Amino acid sequence: LAYSFSKALAMPIHSSNHSLTSYTTVVVLLFLQTSTPIIKALAENSHVINFQSPNLYPESLAWDPLKQHFLVGSLRHRTISSISDAGIIETLISDTSLPENVTVVGITVDSRNNRVLAVIHAVKPLPPFNALAAYDLKSGNRLFLSPLPTDEEALANDVAVDYNGNAYVTNSIGNYIWKVNVKGEASIFSKSPRFTEHSVDRDTPYSYIGLNGIAYVSSGDYLLVVQSNTGKVFKVDADDGTARHVLLNEDLTRPDGVVFRSDGVVLVVSPQANKLWLLKSNNGWGEGVVYDKIDLESEGYPTSVVSRGRDKMYVLYGYFLEGLLGNSEREGFRIEEIMSPKESEGENVWLYVMIGFGMVYFVYWRFQMGQLVKHMNKKIN
Repeated sequence: LAYSFSKALAMPIHSSNHSLTSYTTVVVLLFLQTSTPIIKALAENSHVINFQSPNLYPESLAWDPLKQHFLVGSLRHRTISSISDAGIIETLISDTSLPENVTVVGITVDSRNNRVLAVIHAVKPLPPFNALAAYDLKSGNRLFLSPLPTDEEALANDVAVDYNGNAYVTNSIGNYIWKVNVKGEASIFSKSPRFTEHSVDRDTPYSYIGLNGIAYVSSGDYLLVVQSNTGKVFKVDADDGTARHVLLNEDLTRPDGVVFRSDGVVLVVSPQANKLWLLKSNNGWGEGVVYDKIDLESEGYPTSVVSRGRDKMYVLYGYFLEGLLGNSEREGFRIEEIMSPKESEGENVWLYVMIGFGMVYFVYWRFQMGQLVKHMNKKIN
């Protein structure tokens, strides 16, 4: 690079059109030479956060925009922990009044009310227990613990919150959604027939896992819910619970976590398919399209994804399956920024434009220098 620039600057300065064309050619070559490694460096500069906590095995990940840190639950501990960008982990909430050995499954931050909401579930062979807990983000005090009503087997899984503080919790086995208002009063919210109209292959692992990840879309006051055993996505009215199937250009494979990004993109992650899908819709999620899918590492079992800022995406590698299978020896886990190649292409366009403007300015400067030298030579002669 340095050699190319020095070579260009060492060229004789003339004012002819032929010379200007030569400068332009050199500039274009320099542009092509310099832009590729810059773009490659940007693509490889993803943010990886490694953190240590023995036997944690987090399934859920949330982002606290006020304090600028991540929050994770735990398979084995009755805790919610905060994680900084440097990987420093601190126990934010430790609720020993919860039944022993419960799992903190889905979590979400309710920034309007300064709360974190956590789904609590007891894994077999423990007695059935499904509840939603709310904690004050500043003090860590529990605001309520709401048992989720059911007269059948249930698996409380993920949670989303609307702008009024109402929480919506998915029941993966029962294929319905609970609602818990800001006071902690719980009820069954949506048992739409849309949730059970698609066939399920009962021979596949985890075929009993139905409704799973859930996200709230404030601009339209509705929920987007993914169903693991069918790969479907549903749009659910946050007022009356009516649901419709979102038509996609392809079904997802065992979707788990879902988040709505501030730019309108929906992110869906799958620990079984080891994929992150990026979805878009131009009609309010009557239908949508998978416009990018990114391969993820399989060993870490990526169960949850969050959006940070306008377009940053982070996936949790919590090794949750390893914990479910009985391992208790792992100490290291990580949160990793994921970059979309297709979205990076759009960013690269701006990079090209910026470099291009710089190169055009360089050509113009060289041409003006040539004119100046020419006039000076005339005066001297």
